[in-house]
Parts: sequence; C-alpha cells; structure tokens
Amino acid sequence: EERVIIQLRLKDGYSLRAIARELNCSPSTISYEVKRGTVELYGKVKRYKATQGHDAYQAHRKNCGRKSDFLRKTQFMRYVHKH
Repeated sequence: EERVIIQLRLKDGYSLRAIARELNCSPSTISYEVKRGTVELYGKVKRYKATQGHDAYQAHRKNCGRKSDFLRKTQFMRYVHKH
C-alpha cells in the first residue's frame, strides 16, 4: 500500500520529504525505495513503479541473511555419527 502511495505522490509532484512525512518514515527510506523501483520507460523516461519496487525488494530479501552452513558440515556429521 505504501509503495502505491509513493508512486501516486511522485506522479503528483510531491517531494521525497513530503512523502516521508505522510508515511511517517525517513526521507532516506523513500529515496532507497524510489531507487529500487525506478524503471526506464520508452527509452530514457524513468518512472517509479510500485510493483517493480516490491519485486526488487523480494529478490533482495531472498538473498539476505545468514546462509545455512549445514551442507558444509555434512561430512563432519557423518564422521561423528560413524564413530
């Protein structure tokens, strides 16, 4: 919902700070979201799209966090189990 609000406010010419005040968050948060969801249309025209921002967020989210090292420990676990 907030991404759609950002998209509409940018289309209406609102500043990033005005959008941040409305959504009660930091202007840098809005800036990061706008960078994440900006796409090129018709060559050089750039626009923020809420769906693109959401998709980029999900892709980054999938790759974040601590990676499981279970597969690296399998040989050790087999050794311990065997002995």
